[in-house]
Amino acid sequence: MHAFRSHTCADLNASNAGETVRLAGWVHRVRDHGGVLFIDLRDNYGMTQVLCDGDSAAFEVMEKVRSEWVIRIDGTVKLRDASLVNSKIPTGEIEVYVRDIEVLGEAEELPLPVFGDHEYPEETRLAYRFLDLRRQSLHDNIILRSNVVRSMRKRMWEAGFNEFQTPIITASSPEGARDFLVPSRLHPGKFYALPQAPQQFKQLIMVGGFDKYFQIAPCFRDEDPRADRSPTDFYQLDVEMSFVEQEDIFNTMQPVLQGVFEEFADERKVDPNWPRIPYAESMLKYGSDKPDLRNPIEMQVVSDHFRGSGFAIFAKLLEQDGTEIRAIPAPTGGSRKFCDRMNKFAQEQGLPGMGYIFWRKAEDGSGLEGAGPLAKNIGPERTEAIRQQLGLGEGDAAFFLGGEPSSFEGVAGRARNVIGEELGLTDTSVFKFAWVVDFPMYEKDDEGVIDFSHNPFSMPQGGLEALDGDPLAVKGYQYDLACNGYEILSGAIRNHKLEIMYKAFEIAGYPHDEVEKRFGGMVKAFKYGAPPHGGCAAGIDRIVMILADTANIREVIMFPMNQRAEDLMMGAPSEPTNEQLRELRLRVLPKED
Repeated sequence: MHAFRSHTCADLNASNAGETVRLAGWVHRVRDHGGVLFIDLRDNYGMTQVLCDGDSAAFEVMEKVRSEWVIRIDGTVKLRDASLVNSKIPTGEIEVYVRDIEVLGEAEELPLPVFGDHEYPEETRLAYRFLDLRRQSLHDNIILRSNVVRSMRKRMWEAGFNEFQTPIITASSPEGARDFLVPSRLHPGKFYALPQAPQQFKQLIMVGGFDKYFQIAPCFRDEDPRADRSPTDFYQLDVEMSFVEQEDIFNTMQPVLQGVFEEFADERKVDPNWPRIPYAESMLKYGSDKPDLRNPIEMQVVSDHFRGSGFAIFAKLLEQDGTEIRAIPAPTGGSRKFCDRMNKFAQEQGLPGMGYIFWRKAEDGSGLEGAGPLAKNIGPERTEAIRQQLGLGEGDAAFFLGGEPSSFEGVAGRARNVIGEELGLTDTSVFKFAWVVDFPMYEKDDEGVIDFSHNPFSMPQGGLEALDGDPLAVKGYQYDLACNGYEILSGAIRNHKLEIMYKAFEIAGYPHDEVEKRFGGMVKAFKYGAPPHGGCAAGIDRIVMILADTANIREVIMFPMNQRAEDLMMGAPSEPTNEQLRELRLRVLPKED
């Protein structure tokens, strides 16, 4: 017999009755039933109940065993009485009578519970992550992640792609975040960078004549943490294809990702309709470039109803260029209590408030009337016109925000999400996807400086001629895929023509010599026959997070950092030794007060 086990803790059933078996695992729970000891023995695969009484030679050792000890037992498989069968686990028909036991690893008193899903401080959970991983919910998430990656690989191979690995130590590249720099010992004063993405390498793979590439790629970005983003590193399904247009990317990736979601949907539906929504339309209707289409609410521009109205705040606002008023319909939200709550939400988001109107039966029985301070200010005619435009009725409400769209779109989008959730309008039983397309190539910061708004290596729509006009009007062949309010994929058709690339970077403030210095390999490659190509990258961590139905990405990463980008278990980041610094010819400056 094997030194540790003949079966796993999920293998045994009624057909094994009478067999002598060997099991090994963790003691999940101990129960003393007056001279009979029961142990739930757990391993990676499942749980088996084992027991012994005073007649067993193992009883004396069994009495000493505590939760989370690692043990090996030998015993005989017995059928449970019919009244004691546990139908919730595969091994619920049997139990194992223990005849011999060996303690393989004792456990001290636990700093956090493993049994059950008790709420525990995240700092403790991360410091003892190896224990936290034993909890069933987290364990299941990590297994789910492994299975999702396996499924992605299989589907990409079946679609005719080859998997290639790109360098981890490379040169710095502007991908929209800070690099992690690695000092070079052999070249003092110079630094490598960990790749923010394999962007340049996968494009060079296309120039090298490989038609379809993918990789489960680690990416490293020194970013501020969020619940749905790791502050240090993440993994993505990285893809690139030659001789393709935007539509080819969509047609390739939808079956792969839809298939993955269908495989792991766990009774939830996967909507096969993936609409293409222009960026500008997405921001207008949903206040976000990653719209949650489970929520049916669509915002609308209602500026004309407020021009010259009695509501002076909006009327004066509309006299300024570039301003507008948008409405967020709220079907069934027509109570003053709910409207006041949403107004408070807007104030918590940093706005003065959020105007509202709700509709109820008129007191004279003549139909519907608008209620609330805003309705009184603009009068019944305008109020009714707004109701008609938004398609609302009795018991419904609408909320209003105004100004330059960039100043309120984010809050409007979050308010739309909250309204949908609180009013039960958002369908939580389905995955809904949308391709967001036609992103602007450039954006202007608060100081008026033009920079790339998305991937800098994208092909502008209209080519070189498009770059001769207003940079803010230029759209790129850039696209994101949104699922249930999260961005899960981003990509573009690449700029493979040097003259367009030079011009595109020049507009963003990068002269020729800077482009050649930063992207010398790409510049050189494009001089020797670069095919039209494009691709994308899908965030594996975020996809698993959505499938696992958790809002915290650390719940699907085996060894995550905390919110301050610290590894509490391994003690990273740590201070270098003086010897290490001398080898690298580096000096650490004292921390500023």
